Amino acid sequence: MKKLSLFLVIPLMLAMFSGCASGSGSAGSAGENKSSEFDNGEMRSDFTAMTCAKEMGVGINLGNTFEAYWEDTGKEFTGAQTIGENTPQNYETCWGAVVTTPECIDGMKSAGFHTVRIPVYWGNMMENDGNYTINADYIARVKEVVDYCRKNDMYVILNIHHYDEFLIKHQEKEEVLKAVGHLWEQIAEYFKDYSDYLVFEGYNEALGTPKEENGWAERSDEAYAYVNDMNQVFVDTVRKSGGNNADRILIASGYWTNIDNTTNENFKMPEDSASDKMMVSVHYIDNAMYWTNQVGGTSWIDYSTEQCELLKNRFTAENIPVFVGECTSIYTADHVTKHNPQYTESSEIMGYILDMAVDYGFVPVLWDTNDNFYSRTENKIKSDSDQTVITEVAERIQKS
Repeated sequence: MKKLSLFLVIPLMLAMFSGCASGSGSAGSAGENKSSEFDNGEMRSDFTAMTCAKEMGVGINLGNTFEAYWEDTGKEFTGAQTIGENTPQNYETCWGAVVTTPECIDGMKSAGFHTVRIPVYWGNMMENDGNYTINADYIARVKEVVDYCRKNDMYVILNIHHYDEFLIKHQEKEEVLKAVGHLWEQIAEYFKDYSDYLVFEGYNEALGTPKEENGWAERSDEAYAYVNDMNQVFVDTVRKSGGNNADRILIASGYWTNIDNTTNENFKMPEDSASDKMMVSVHYIDNAMYWTNQVGGTSWIDYSTEQCELLKNRFTAENIPVFVGECTSIYTADHVTKHNPQYTESSEIMGYILDMAVDYGFVPVLWDTNDNFYSRTENKIKSDSDQTVITEVAERIQKS
């Protein structure tokens, strides 16, 4: 999901005065693989994607944080403008987030979340070297937050977020495949000693978006082939990096992460050298109802159920877990139907969707931004009724 409109007007000065705890922000290679004092590096035997999905519980996104970039006058090769002192935390905070702390992640675990999805732009602080070399300080800062999660024994999901969209919209397919290959080579190498609690997700919502000049239609055979090629490059690149990546759980991104597009027969799961190690990512079970302000009524229930049935028949029935990488966390009153709603309160609507996802065996991950659903300064879910829902759903998953 794009950043919320509130953050479209965050002044540049907010980011310029942020400090940097992880280095000078100088250019350089992402470096060799890094181990962690908080992750034992062990890969469980006979550990499948289905087993992983059952253990992930309810997740939450660290949204508008590492996927943030300043897009006012973007560089040709990254789309991101250099801001402030060009430190990792300049970008971590440029869409309105606070600097992520260990206490923030501790609070997420205490609230009942067992998975944190960390969307990452990767192009921030990048030098134009022709190889899309990730800045060493930037990836080191991402690692710090990964370690905050691993200290809490949480699953961590890392992806390429928004930079994939920039590349697709501005480069030819051959160059895009080269670029994402270089990016995943570096990410995979850097984190290859981590245990199977670290999961890689290829991309975000952009797969299927055409470069405007190409002229081919959305959802055409050519568009689907591009989506499938992107996912295949991701899987092949991670697998050939070796180490724990040979058997790491990977998540293929759907066409726009849209359920209808992703369950289309033209979408193909990538071939994988490992067995039973793949999930598929989609977003928002009730997406159409949300944007047409029909949440809470019978049509919302029927639509959401139909969407889940599509996913079950296409993927779950084939032993491919469904990772709902972004679910709505807050339902404002303007999105609730005015025609005989059965549910009107945000917490109960969220609870209904989470229960539905769990019933179908999906992994639900709430989309959240700074001080929205969860307070990253008070380190807790802001609403007591929301906390009750998360606690109940988390306990239900644990008992299943």
